[in-house]
Amino acid sequence: MDELQDVQLTEIKPLLNNKNSTRNFQDFDCQEHDIETAFGVVHVTLRGTPKGNRPVILTYHDIGLNHKSCFNAFFNFEDMQEITHHFAVCHVDAPGQQEGAPPFPSGFQYPTIDELAEMLPAVLTHLSLRSIIGIGVGAGAYILSRFALNHPDLVEGLVLINVDPCAKGWMDWAASKFSGWTTNIVDIVLSHLFGQEELQANLDLIQTYRLHIAQDINQENLQLFLSSYNSRRDLDIERPVLGVNENTTKTLKCPALLVVGDNSPAVEAVVECNSRLDPANTTFLKMADCGGLPQVVQPGKLTEAFKYFVQGMGYIPYVQLSHLSTESVPSASMTRLIRSRTHSSSSVGSGESTQTRSQTSKPGEAATRMPEAANIRDSPQTMEVSC
Repeated sequence: MDELQDVQLTEIKPLLNNKNSTRNFQDFDCQEHDIETAFGVVHVTLRGTPKGNRPVILTYHDIGLNHKSCFNAFFNFEDMQEITHHFAVCHVDAPGQQEGAPPFPSGFQYPTIDELAEMLPAVLTHLSLRSIIGIGVGAGAYILSRFALNHPDLVEGLVLINVDPCAKGWMDWAASKFSGWTTNIVDIVLSHLFGQEELQANLDLIQTYRLHIAQDINQENLQLFLSSYNSRRDLDIERPVLGVNENTTKTLKCPALLVVGDNSPAVEAVVECNSRLDPANTTFLKMADCGGLPQVVQPGKLTEAFKYFVQGMGYIPYVQLSHLSTESVPSASMTRLIRSRTHSSSSVGSGESTQTRSQTSKPGEAATRMPEAANIRDSPQTMEVSC
């Protein structure tokens, strides 16, 4: 049985700590573009300058959000600056979801979720971008997955937060229809973004996003985006089996980091996605004490994971994140980052088996142990992480 290793990382205090700061979704050093595609106009925000042949980091937000409310807390986090120094960042807003977007005309046919994915090649062409490392949340994670399946040569890696690879079932569709008749769209979106525990306990965060969804996002446009996502089809991906179907099965070809908070409503969906992906290049990160927006509530943890992800792809040298060297916290605030390796027939659920051996390292050893992630792709194993 492969070895289970425990690595301690300092707990990162949530970036959002009061009502006023949470709506401070500011952009810095950005260029905005409205790009015409075969399926309509898409709003894009470019931070920084593309660097040679390196991919850009391309983001896609979830339902009820835009790039500012979904990603700026993460990209404005101090330690993330040390990573984005090496990459330009391209934020994509779904049509009509950007700040200040006007309503679509009556009878407007909103793009299907597959068509939203097919807008992205035109974005890359317009901005002269060679390839991307994608970061998507919820609906955005699905869109980037579909884009990677259709254009594998344009995607070098994916970070998929709260991804659901499945089509909405008949019962789910009927329930959402009934809910739409009896519940306002803001509450529907909040229940999509946050779990019940978070809705009841993290009142400041929920109020912040309630106001954002209700006041900053055009409600008619939001309904169109929500309907498009609810009409998605299954990604039809399948885990390859060595010697059986590895050359014929449909799955993501690039490295993938799946992320979900342990209180997120998307846990089961992300587990299902992990069970369908190639374990040789898939990492599952389950974040403790975290709900539906880990990039907002725990940006430090996600920054740490993203750093090792891009290092494993060979793009940046070792970067000492500032919190590891300067912040001292009590042992009660420490978290464990568990790297478990399971055979390709295992799912995330079975990966939490007690049939493992563990070894605890000192906090200072985290940086030297974690980059081993880059060296496990030659054997059929899923890397599962809890932190």
